[in-house]
Amino acid sequence: MSFPLLRVSNLSVEFSTYGRTSRVLHDVSLDVPARSQVALVGESGSGKTVTMKAIMGLLRQPPARITSGEIYYDGADLLTMPEKDRLRLRGTAMSMVFQDPMSSLNPVFTVGDQMGTILKYADKRLGRSRSRRERMVRVHQVLEQVRMRDPERVTQAFPIMLSGGMRQRVLIAMALLSEPQLLIADEPGTALDVTTQAQILKLLKDLVEERGLALLMITHNLGVVRETSNYVYVMNKGAIVEHGETAGIFDNPRDPYTRSLIDAVPRLTGGTRPSGEVTA
Repeated sequence: MSFPLLRVSNLSVEFSTYGRTSRVLHDVSLDVPARSQVALVGESGSGKTVTMKAIMGLLRQPPARITSGEIYYDGADLLTMPEKDRLRLRGTAMSMVFQDPMSSLNPVFTVGDQMGTILKYADKRLGRSRSRRERMVRVHQVLEQVRMRDPERVTQAFPIMLSGGMRQRVLIAMALLSEPQLLIADEPGTALDVTTQAQILKLLKDLVEERGLALLMITHNLGVVRETSNYVYVMNKGAIVEHGETAGIFDNPRDPYTRSLIDAVPRLTGGTRPSGEVTA
Protein backbone atom coordinates (compact mmCIF):
# COMPACT_ATOMS: atom_id res chain seq x y z
CA MET A 1 0.00 0.00 0.00
CA SER A 2 1.43 3.37 -1.05
CA PHE A 3 1.17 6.26 1.41
CA PRO A 4 1.81 9.99 1.11
CA LEU A 5 4.16 11.44 3.74
CA LEU A 6 1.14 12.32 5.95
CA ARG A 7 -2.30 10.72 5.68
CA VAL A 8 -5.25 11.47 7.95
CA SER A 9 -8.07 9.01 7.34
CA ASN A 10 -11.64 9.30 8.67
CA LEU A 11 -10.54 11.06 11.85
CA SER A 12 -13.28 11.82 14.38
CA VAL A 13 -12.73 13.57 17.72
CA GLU A 14 -15.10 14.40 20.56
CA PHE A 15 -14.73 16.49 23.71
CA SER A 16 -16.39 15.75 27.05
CA THR A 17 -16.78 18.66 29.48
CA TYR A 18 -19.14 19.16 32.41
CA GLY A 19 -20.95 15.95 31.64
CA ARG A 20 -21.64 16.87 28.01
CA THR A 21 -20.01 15.29 24.94
CA SER A 22 -19.61 17.14 21.65
CA ARG A 23 -18.20 15.77 18.42
CA VAL A 24 -15.86 18.34 16.90
CA LEU A 25 -14.26 16.41 14.00
CA HIS A 26 -16.33 14.33 11.60
CA ASP A 27 -14.45 11.74 9.50
CA VAL A 28 -11.69 14.14 8.46
CA SER A 29 -9.41 12.83 5.70
CA LEU A 30 -6.48 14.61 4.06
CA ASP A 31 -3.16 13.78 2.41
CA VAL A 32 0.12 15.69 2.42
CA PRO A 33 2.49 14.11 -0.13
CA ALA A 34 6.24 14.56 0.21
CA ARG A 35 7.52 17.90 -1.14
CA SER A 36 3.96 19.26 -1.44
CA GLN A 37 2.40 22.48 -0.15
CA VAL A 38 -1.07 21.85 1.26
CA ALA A 39 -3.45 24.22 3.05
CA LEU A 40 -6.23 23.47 5.53
CA VAL A 41 -8.50 26.51 5.49
CA GLY A 42 -11.63 27.47 7.41
CA GLU A 43 -12.98 30.07 9.79
CA SER A 44 -12.25 30.09 13.51
CA GLY A 45 -13.90 27.12 15.23
CA SER A 46 -14.00 24.99 12.08
CA GLY A 47 -11.74 22.29 13.56
CA LYS A 48 -8.38 23.17 11.98
CA THR A 49 -6.46 23.43 15.25
CA VAL A 50 -7.98 20.23 16.66
CA THR A 51 -6.90 18.42 13.49
CA MET A 52 -3.38 19.82 13.80
CA LYS A 53 -3.11 18.85 17.47
CA ALA A 54 -4.33 15.33 16.72
CA ILE A 55 -1.64 14.98 14.05
CA MET A 56 1.09 16.21 16.38
CA GLY A 57 -0.15 14.23 19.40
CA LEU A 58 -0.90 17.40 21.36
CA LEU A 59 -4.58 16.76 22.16
CA ARG A 60 -5.26 16.55 25.87
CA GLN A 61 -6.99 13.21 26.41
CA PRO A 62 -9.28 13.70 28.33
CA PRO A 63 -11.20 15.94 27.70
CA ALA A 64 -10.56 15.05 24.03
CA ARG A 65 -11.03 11.53 22.67
CA ILE A 66 -10.23 10.20 19.22
CA THR A 67 -13.22 7.99 18.47
CA SER A 68 -12.21 6.71 15.03
CA GLY A 69 -9.71 7.08 12.22
CA GLU A 70 -6.01 6.72 11.50
CA ILE A 71 -3.08 9.11 11.18
CA TYR A 72 -0.12 7.82 9.19
CA TYR A 73 3.30 9.41 8.92
CA ASP A 74 5.55 7.86 6.28
CA GLY A 75 3.42 4.70 6.41
CA ALA A 76 3.49 4.32 10.23
CA ASP A 77 0.25 4.63 12.23
CA LEU A 78 0.84 7.38 14.78
CA LEU A 79 -2.18 6.43 16.88
CA THR A 80 -0.98 2.89 17.57
CA MET A 81 2.77 3.37 17.89
CA PRO A 82 4.38 3.56 21.36
CA GLU A 83 4.39 7.04 22.85
CA LYS A 84 8.20 7.17 22.98
CA ASP A 85 8.37 6.54 19.24
CA ARG A 86 5.78 9.22 18.53
CA LEU A 87 7.63 11.65 20.77
CA ARG A 88 10.79 10.97 18.77
CA LEU A 89 9.01 11.90 15.54
CA ARG A 90 7.53 15.10 16.99
CA GLY A 91 10.04 17.89 16.73
CA THR A 92 12.40 15.85 14.55
CA ALA A 93 10.62 14.38 11.50
CA MET A 94 7.60 16.65 12.05
CA SER A 95 7.93 20.24 13.30
CA MET A 96 5.54 23.12 13.94
CA VAL A 97 5.64 26.85 13.43
CA PHE A 98 3.21 28.48 15.88
CA GLN A 99 1.33 31.71 15.24
CA ASP A 100 2.22 33.73 18.34
CA PRO A 101 5.97 34.10 19.02
CA MET A 102 5.46 35.85 22.35
CA SER A 103 3.49 32.94 23.81
CA SER A 104 5.80 30.35 22.21
CA LEU A 105 9.11 31.83 23.34
CA ASN A 106 10.16 31.92 27.00
CA PRO A 107 10.77 35.56 27.98
CA VAL A 108 13.36 34.72 30.68
CA PHE A 109 15.80 32.80 28.47
CA THR A 110 17.85 34.05 25.55
CA VAL A 111 17.07 32.89 22.02
CA GLY A 112 20.34 30.95 21.97
CA ASP A 113 19.54 29.10 25.20
CA GLN A 114 16.08 28.12 23.93
CA MET A 115 17.25 26.99 20.51
CA GLY A 116 20.19 25.13 22.00
CA THR A 117 17.89 23.26 24.39
CA ILE A 118 15.53 22.28 21.57
CA LEU A 119 18.44 20.98 19.52
CA LYS A 120 19.86 19.10 22.50
CA TYR A 121 16.60 17.20 23.04
CA ALA A 122 16.17 16.57 19.32
CA ASP A 123 19.67 15.10 19.18
CA LYS A 124 18.87 12.91 22.18
CA ARG A 125 15.73 11.57 20.51
CA LEU A 126 17.72 10.78 17.38
CA GLY A 127 20.63 9.21 19.26
CA ARG A 128 23.08 11.94 18.26
CA SER A 129 25.64 13.68 20.44
CA ARG A 130 27.33 17.04 19.98
CA SER A 131 28.94 19.59 22.24
CA ARG A 132 27.36 22.88 23.25
CA ARG A 133 29.70 24.69 20.86
CA GLU A 134 28.64 22.40 18.00
CA ARG A 135 25.00 23.02 18.84
CA MET A 136 25.52 26.79 18.74
CA VAL A 137 27.23 26.51 15.35
CA ARG A 138 24.11 24.73 14.10
CA VAL A 139 21.86 27.37 15.69
CA HIS A 140 23.76 30.16 13.92
CA GLN A 141 23.53 28.27 10.61
CA VAL A 142 19.75 27.93 10.84
CA LEU A 143 19.27 31.57 11.85
CA GLU A 144 21.22 32.54 8.75
CA GLN A 145 19.00 30.27 6.66
CA VAL A 146 15.89 32.16 7.82
CA ARG A 147 17.60 35.38 6.60
CA MET A 148 18.42 36.63 10.10
CA ARG A 149 21.19 39.23 10.19
CA ASP A 150 23.88 38.93 12.84
CA PRO A 151 22.80 35.54 14.28
CA GLU A 152 25.32 35.79 17.11
CA ARG A 153 23.64 38.95 18.41
CA VAL A 154 20.22 37.33 18.03
CA THR A 155 21.21 34.28 20.11
CA GLN A 156 22.29 36.58 22.94
CA ALA A 157 19.00 38.52 22.89
CA PHE A 158 15.86 37.91 24.92
CA PRO A 159 12.62 37.64 22.90
CA ILE A 160 11.37 41.06 24.05
CA MET A 161 14.47 42.63 22.44
CA LEU A 162 13.45 41.43 18.95
CA SER A 163 10.81 42.75 16.58
CA GLY A 164 7.70 40.70 15.81
CA GLY A 165 9.08 39.65 12.44
CA MET A 166 12.39 38.59 13.98
CA ARG A 167 10.61 36.54 16.63
CA GLN A 168 8.58 34.78 13.92
CA ARG A 169 11.80 33.99 12.06
CA VAL A 170 13.20 32.53 15.28
CA LEU A 171 10.16 30.22 15.53
CA ILE A 172 10.73 29.08 11.94
CA ALA A 173 14.40 28.47 12.71
CA MET A 174 13.45 26.42 15.77
CA ALA A 175 11.19 24.25 13.63
CA LEU A 176 14.00 23.65 11.14
CA LEU A 177 16.73 22.79 13.65
CA SER A 178 16.31 19.02 13.39
CA GLU A 179 15.84 19.00 9.58
CA PRO A 180 12.23 17.73 9.52
CA GLN A 181 10.48 16.33 6.46
CA LEU A 182 7.09 17.82 7.36
CA LEU A 183 6.48 21.39 8.51
CA ILE A 184 3.10 22.34 9.98
CA ALA A 185 2.53 26.10 10.11
CA ASP A 186 -0.34 27.29 12.30
CA GLU A 187 -1.44 30.76 11.16
CA PRO A 188 2.15 32.10 10.91
CA GLY A 189 2.42 35.86 10.87
CA THR A 190 -1.19 36.50 11.92
CA ALA A 191 -0.08 38.85 14.69
CA LEU A 192 2.18 40.84 12.33
CA ASP A 193 1.50 43.79 10.06
CA VAL A 194 0.61 42.99 6.46
CA THR A 195 4.04 43.77 5.00
CA THR A 196 5.95 41.71 7.56
CA GLN A 197 3.45 38.85 7.23
CA ALA A 198 4.04 38.79 3.47
CA GLN A 199 7.80 38.57 4.08
CA ILE A 200 7.34 35.68 6.52
CA LEU A 201 5.08 33.77 4.12
CA LYS A 202 7.56 34.22 1.27
CA LEU A 203 10.37 33.04 3.54
CA LEU A 204 8.41 29.92 4.49
CA LYS A 205 7.61 29.12 0.87
CA ASP A 206 11.23 29.64 -0.20
CA LEU A 207 12.58 27.45 2.62
CA VAL A 208 10.11 24.65 1.89
CA GLU A 209 11.04 24.65 -1.79
CA GLU A 210 14.79 24.92 -1.14
CA ARG A 211 14.78 22.05 1.34
CA GLY A 212 12.23 19.85 -0.42
CA LEU A 213 9.93 19.80 2.62
CA ALA A 214 6.23 19.06 2.81
CA LEU A 215 4.17 21.95 4.21
CA LEU A 216 0.75 21.83 5.85
CA MET A 217 -0.48 25.41 6.24
CA ILE A 218 -3.28 25.93 8.78
CA THR A 219 -5.03 29.21 8.04
CA HIS A 220 -8.27 31.17 7.85
CA ASN A 221 -6.86 33.54 5.22
CA LEU A 222 -7.47 32.70 1.57
CA GLY A 223 -4.75 35.14 0.55
CA VAL A 224 -2.28 32.95 2.44
CA VAL A 225 -3.63 29.88 0.62
CA ARG A 226 -2.97 31.47 -2.77
CA GLU A 227 0.58 32.40 -1.81
CA THR A 228 1.74 29.21 -0.11
CA SER A 229 -0.24 26.19 -1.32
CA ASN A 230 -0.76 24.03 -4.39
CA TYR A 231 -3.60 21.98 -2.90
CA VAL A 232 -6.29 23.02 -0.43
CA TYR A 233 -8.76 21.35 1.94
CA VAL A 234 -11.73 23.48 3.03
CA MET A 235 -13.07 22.74 6.52
CA ASN A 236 -16.41 23.76 7.99
CA LYS A 237 -17.98 22.65 11.28
CA GLY A 238 -15.40 19.91 11.80
CA ALA A 239 -15.67 18.33 8.34
CA ILE A 240 -13.84 18.62 5.02
CA VAL A 241 -16.42 20.06 2.63
CA GLU A 242 -14.24 20.42 -0.47
CA HIS A 243 -10.68 19.82 -1.63
CA GLY A 244 -8.67 20.12 -4.80
CA GLU A 245 -5.90 21.98 -6.62
CA THR A 246 -5.73 25.56 -5.34
CA ALA A 247 -6.35 27.13 -8.75
CA GLY A 248 -9.37 24.90 -9.34
CA ILE A 249 -10.88 25.67 -5.94
CA PHE A 250 -10.60 29.43 -6.57
CA ASP A 251 -11.81 29.25 -10.19
CA ASN A 252 -14.64 26.76 -9.74
CA PRO A 253 -15.69 26.26 -6.09
CA ARG A 254 -18.43 23.64 -5.72
CA ASP A 255 -19.46 23.85 -2.06
CA PRO A 256 -21.57 26.84 -0.94
CA TYR A 257 -19.28 27.38 2.06
CA THR A 258 -16.21 27.56 -0.19
CA ARG A 259 -18.00 30.03 -2.44
CA SER A 260 -18.85 32.17 0.57
CA LEU A 261 -15.18 32.27 1.61
CA ILE A 262 -14.08 33.26 -1.88
CA ASP A 263 -16.81 35.91 -2.15
CA ALA A 264 -15.36 37.50 1.00
CA VAL A 265 -11.98 38.08 -0.69
CA PRO A 266 -11.62 41.76 -1.74
CA ARG A 267 -11.52 42.41 -5.49
CA LEU A 268 -9.52 45.01 -7.35
CA THR A 269 -12.55 46.48 -9.13
CA GLY A 270 -16.26 46.76 -8.56
CA GLY A 271 -17.78 47.56 -5.21
CA THR A 272 -16.58 46.99 -1.71
CA ARG A 273 -15.97 43.63 -0.14
CA PRO A 274 -15.27 42.50 3.40
CA SER A 275 -11.74 41.66 4.48
CA GLY A 276 -10.07 38.67 2.83
CA GLU A 277 -9.56 37.18 6.25
CA VAL A 278 -12.38 34.90 7.33
CA THR A 279 -13.34 35.24 10.96
CA ALA A 280 -15.94 33.61 13.14
